[in-house]
Amino acid sequence: MSEPSNPARTAVVLGGSHTGMLAARALAGLADRVVVVERDVLPDGPAPRKGLPQARHAHMLWSGGVQAVEELIPGVTGALRAAGARRTPVTTDMVVMGARGWFRRWPESHHVILAGRDLLDATIREQVLRDERIELLGGVEVLGPQGDAGAVTGVRVRARGGVARDDAAAPEPGTEWVIPAGLVVDATGRGSRAGRWLEDLGLPAVERREVDSGLAYASRLYRAPEQARSGYPIVNVQPDPGDGTPGRAGFLLPIEDGHWIVTLNGTRGGEPSPSDDDFVRFAREELRHPVIGELLERAEPVSGVSYTRATVNRRHFYERMPAWPENFVVLGDALAAYNPLYGHGLAVAAQSAVILRDTVRRRGWGTAGLARRVQKAVARPVGTAWDLAVGQDVFCEGATEDGPTLRDRLVAAYVGRLMLTATGNGRIARRVTDVTSLERGPGVLLTPAVLLAALRGPLRPALTGPPLTGDELKRAGLE
Repeated sequence: MSEPSNPARTAVVLGGSHTGMLAARALAGLADRVVVVERDVLPDGPAPRKGLPQARHAHMLWSGGVQAVEELIPGVTGALRAAGARRTPVTTDMVVMGARGWFRRWPESHHVILAGRDLLDATIREQVLRDERIELLGGVEVLGPQGDAGAVTGVRVRARGGVARDDAAAPEPGTEWVIPAGLVVDATGRGSRAGRWLEDLGLPAVERREVDSGLAYASRLYRAPEQARSGYPIVNVQPDPGDGTPGRAGFLLPIEDGHWIVTLNGTRGGEPSPSDDDFVRFAREELRHPVIGELLERAEPVSGVSYTRATVNRRHFYERMPAWPENFVVLGDALAAYNPLYGHGLAVAAQSAVILRDTVRRRGWGTAGLARRVQKAVARPVGTAWDLAVGQDVFCEGATEDGPTLRDRLVAAYVGRLMLTATGNGRIARRVTDVTSLERGPGVLLTPAVLLAALRGPLRPALTGPPLTGDELKRAGLE
């Protein structure tokens, strides 16, 4: 198959999901040509695909990620909303029971975009592929990078069947070839083989850490009651990590077409059942409050239960490698995958794509050490999301070999005090959401004013039940 005359100005992105598409967009205009290699033949619109089983579960894009996507694709928020996605203000339209009690619904500080994963991916993909500089090779499997320990010079691929490219006939299944490149970005997700690829090139094994809460997920799609199909809040019941029982939680996200996507989860010994018949019972009887189960009793299920145990936190510390090849970058879940309970994966991927663009633009295409600089820079948003996730999951039974460290315990005690304070102090609630939205770093929680507020505790008394309005109760059939 023919390739451009100057492959050094070609970027190849491995993986055509959320991270891959945003990375391709980030590199368009910096490279002469951007090629996205995707194992699946991607659908034309929002539809399921084999390579993204997690799409059947709830997703959200925090405002820190929304800002990054909008920077890469101006107007994408409008396109998402036109397609049916919801913009939900935080914490105004959130009914949340945290470990320390119910949170009040404070005035908007941040927001999230809510949509089914198929709709989110399809909308972003359509926007990205409008750029004629970006080429999608669908139905093509990645075999590994071409090159050595000093530099990656391309990627070896094999046709699996389907459409390979727009300007040439699809090769026969099993056909192998090399795509020369001046930059290869691994965005292949949790199943990434980057660590093994690097060892095959002669580099040492990467440092890796896993924190496995043992969480199991069960998700189901519902048609909301007619009067609750628009403008309904997020409902979230979180576990109490200090009560000595397995953590059980659930959240209900209003998404497109008047649907609710509901995810129930539990750690070891408290897992939900994959049975359709047990879904509502678990929500009503096993969570700390029955509100989600009560809402579901009045809604119509439109799918079966989707079940997964692929929730381990896994981080590869590529930025710490003693040597790093030129022209190779790892992003997204291939770099760090988080327990999806916290909803940060999509936002971190978007922020990392912006960092990729800015670093290449600032340092110059093909400059020595560029890939290593990118890898070190993306560790910043990755590290924030990692600390948020493992700071809680490390306390789950069996999550790590050695259990939580002294630092983990001190941080958890302070965060617990902050969360208690946030239930009755709107200013502290905003500081917490500054961090959870990934708009600001955790340093904002350590200022003298925040420390003093945490010492004082909540300014208003605890709520005794979920802060649903009378109108919301009525529209959902609870009154």
